[in-house]
Amino acid sequence: MRLRVEFTTEPFDLDEAPDHAVVAREVVTGAELDAVDVGPFGNTAEGDAERVLTAVDALLRQSLAAGATRVSLQVNVVPGGAAGDGNGEAER
Repeated sequence: MRLRVEFTTEPFDLDEAPDHAVVAREVVTGAELDAVDVGPFGNTAEGDAERVLTAVDALLRQSLAAGATRVSLQVNVVPGGAAGDGNGEAER
C-alpha cells in the first residue's frame, strides 16, 4: 500500500522558518519517501506505507520537541498504489 501525507506545523513565521518546521522537513526529506514537496504553507510526501508511518511518528515527536504547538496532518491511501517495494509496483 502507498500513502500520501500532507502536514503543516505551527506556529507560523513568514519571515523565517521556525525550528519545528525545519525539523519536520528534515524528517520527511530524510525518510526515503517519494514525491516530497516542501513549501511555506504545507508539505506532502508519498511512499510505502511503512516508511510513511515511520516518518509520521518521527515528524510528530521531533517537531513537537522542537517547539511546534500544533501539527496538522492528513494521511491518504494513494489510489492504485500497490504493496511492494515502495515504488508502487506490486511484488510478483
